[in-house]
Amino acid sequence: MSENIKLLSNVPLFKHLKDKNIKIVSNLLKERNYKKGDIIVKQGDSGIGLFIIKSGKVKIVKKLADGRELDIAVHGEGEFFGELSVLDDKPRTASVIAIEDCTTLAMTHWEFKALLEEHPEIALDILPVIVERFRETNEQLLELKLK
Repeated sequence: MSENIKLLSNVPLFKHLKDKNIKIVSNLLKERNYKKGDIIVKQGDSGIGLFIIKSGKVKIVKKLADGRELDIAVHGEGEFFGELSVLDDKPRTASVIAIEDCTTLAMTHWEFKALLEEHPEIALDILPVIVERFRETNEQLLELKLK
């Protein structure tokens, strides 16, 4: 089993996929390297890709309308980001910054959409994970609003 397939098998977004579908996903991913401090995606920019962290750590930062920056989360190996923009092709809702040198596996939104069109069973396996992430984010925002 290749290193990327083993990693994908443990990524929450893909952990429910059958082995054959994990291999299909793995073949679409391109490795990208970032240095500490690099902005991987910038809030407001077009969302052109989904990223899986192969090594290193990133932080998710949201700039608020009043100019303040809110640290949303820190993600490390085996975690993912960019799932919303890759589905709806809308601008990024937050920035992602490398807080360590990191390597990601990335897939463009058009590759992702083609994958789901060709293999709809993959969509059925990953949509519950995306919905769960969305619910968690809503809960976090509600808690912040109540503080």
